[in-house]
Amino acid sequence: MLQRMDPKQRVLTEAAVLRANQSFYEAFGRGDFARMDELWARTAPVACLHPGAPLISGRGAVLDSWRRILEGVGTWSLVSREPSVLLFGDVAIVTCLEANGNQPAHLIASNVFVLEERDWRLVHHQAGPLTQPVPARPVAKSSVN
Repeated sequence: MLQRMDPKQRVLTEAAVLRANQSFYEAFGRGDFARMDELWARTAPVACLHPGAPLISGRGAVLDSWRRILEGVGTWSLVSREPSVLLFGDVAIVTCLEANGNQPAHLIASNVFVLEERDWRLVHHQAGPLTQPVPARPVAKSSVN
């Protein structure tokens, strides 16, 4: 059974999950395999579904797939947009759009995290194509009166 979380703790937990999710996309964008390795769970089972590819299960196989992908990073920069968190105790799901820099998003992703050794770590990543690209939303400029 899930226990209720007080609102302040929920905000802090969601922020920690979003930081872990952002770290995943930063590691991806930099081609940083060492950081990618740190972000994936060590004791919980893991799996990954890259767009158009079959299911990959097991930490070793998942990280081998990321090693191959990250070797090709350099001509594009994957970013996460509009992340949203669902919390289930020590499990969290982040849904977000994936885009190449400022280009319209062409993928949607689900990233599942577990709280392991006091860190939020990935246990599942799945990305797939959107039916239509989603343009980046303009950032509102703040005004000082």
